[in-house]
Amino acid sequence: MIVRPAREADIPAIASVAAASYASGFAGILSPEELAVRNAASFAPLFVAALPLLRVAEVDGAIAGFSKVTAGHLDMLFIDPAAQRSGVGSVLLAEAEARGTCTLECFRDNRSARGFYERHGWTLARSYEREFLGRMRAFVFYEKLPASGSSGGETDQTR
Repeated sequence: MIVRPAREADIPAIASVAAASYASGFAGILSPEELAVRNAASFAPLFVAALPLLRVAEVDGAIAGFSKVTAGHLDMLFIDPAAQRSGVGSVLLAEAEARGTCTLECFRDNRSARGFYERHGWTLARSYEREFLGRMRAFVFYEKLPASGSSGGETDQTR
């Protein structure tokens, strides 16, 4: 597995991973109509604008997952459903942490994501509601102190 900065040519694959991950991970949280509009075509333009913030995990030449980090905040961590529970998420999370990521947000009811973050040492800081897709939704905010000796440097990792 290789974690590297995303390239423009990766955008269709990243958008497909985002759409598939949304469909499987948020099926019990968002309505079918809301999920239908969060497709690869809707994600692609967002990723063009965010390209410098994206890292991808490549397995056997295919994009298996990606992360988006903005100013120390993990905005997105999505794994292709076919690659979940294979270590891709753990590697992407570790890479983001190595770059100084120390906060993240997820849906309160996303038990799978919450368990994943808690197993990796993240601490629940608060619960709240905010608007998302035109409705108020319940979210949780996690924090993690950087490991001592962390350089926060941006490096590619091969695992």
